[in-house]
Amino acid sequence: MMKALKTTDPQIYQLVKKEEKRQKYGLEMIPSENYTSEAVMTVMGSVLTNKYSEGYPRKRYYGGNEFIDQVESLAQERAKKLFGVPHANVQPYSGSPANFAVYVGVCEPGDTIMGLNLTDGGHLTHGWKSSITSQFYKSVPYHVKADGRVDMDEVRQLAKKHKPKLIWAGATCYPFKYEYKEYAEIADSVGAYFAADIAHVAGLIVAGVHPSPAKYAHIITSTTHKTLRGPRGGIIMVTQKGLDKDPELGNKIDIALFPGMQGGPHDHQTGAIAVALGEALRPSFKRYGQQVVNNSYALAEALKENGFKLVGNGSENHLSLIDLTPIFGPGGGYFVEYALGVAGITVNKQTIPQEPSSPYFPSGLRIGSPALTTRGMKEAHMKRIAKWARSAVGEIEDYRMPMDKEGRNEYLKEFKIKTAKNKTLIKISKEIENFCSKFPVPGIK
Repeated sequence: MMKALKTTDPQIYQLVKKEEKRQKYGLEMIPSENYTSEAVMTVMGSVLTNKYSEGYPRKRYYGGNEFIDQVESLAQERAKKLFGVPHANVQPYSGSPANFAVYVGVCEPGDTIMGLNLTDGGHLTHGWKSSITSQFYKSVPYHVKADGRVDMDEVRQLAKKHKPKLIWAGATCYPFKYEYKEYAEIADSVGAYFAADIAHVAGLIVAGVHPSPAKYAHIITSTTHKTLRGPRGGIIMVTQKGLDKDPELGNKIDIALFPGMQGGPHDHQTGAIAVALGEALRPSFKRYGQQVVNNSYALAEALKENGFKLVGNGSENHLSLIDLTPIFGPGGGYFVEYALGVAGITVNKQTIPQEPSSPYFPSGLRIGSPALTTRGMKEAHMKRIAKWARSAVGEIEDYRMPMDKEGRNEYLKEFKIKTAKNKTLIKISKEIENFCSKFPVPGIK
């Protein structure tokens, strides 16, 4: 396939090869990113991409779907088996459409919904002010406490006061396990639907190293990449509890997604999801999930030993959230993301609880272990990586984020120019390149 691409479009071919090199010789530590298997990538680039399949298995609007029906049915059955649910929809293009379909399936415009505040680690689609979810629905956000954990007392009080139609559990940056049982008790007390967005921890749930919401939630949504190591896609699942609340809930969700929100599914994506779910059913995946958590814990401890402050003082899953205000004051995440990138460590800037700056110039850094674990790295390697990170940060710790917008752009421009030429960061990048050469990336020769 790459040979055909090289001949047909050498420009794209060269960019793909450059991205391959970046992934192969750098440390991918964004917690929401991972490496798929070669088998998953093979299906993504297969003839399944040629087919149009509006509808659901055995209920299509196009002919020629006899094999696509089998592919999608396999994906559905594997999802149901992995998560212990009676209903699964594997057609969402990604996690956000999956979440939107939940709204359409159980809410009316103007209904009250609750989710974790974005700057506290929540997701855009759980009612953040710039998301369409807060424009169509009345969003009542809840928050985390000083230690970074969800304030369940606040969730209970807000639910009692506002009587929401839907309550979300889940986040984009939360280093703890979720208290699904308590969420369920709160939702049940006010008659709300309880939806658990497990996008980040789905693979950990499958591996048995994170609690499952299947007994407690009515609806579960997830992406299929991140800790599941599949292609970029989404799943919506309805639990037995959900069907007990409304026997038509599965049908309502399906109709909300198609024809309510999407057209034809991406069959190559569905096939790749099926492959990834099949891989997750193997005993080796449980070992992988356990190592993800082991590595994340080791990384958190090593970061603290190197002087970093962590929200919650550690990690209970696959990620840590670094509070950089003791070093940089407000806005330090911007500096550190760029400097670590120069050094060969890919991370992402992130807001912290009670963020003193802004989502674009946040004061924290999100860092995780899933992709490194896929490559075969272990606890001892996390200690070495933490030392590299601290050395890199030491090269830029005199920078401070200008609060006035007029001088900020020029200041950040100068910062990037100088940092890109920093000899210590370049030296670290060479060390990391040599280090990474010992750990293969699936599908990259």
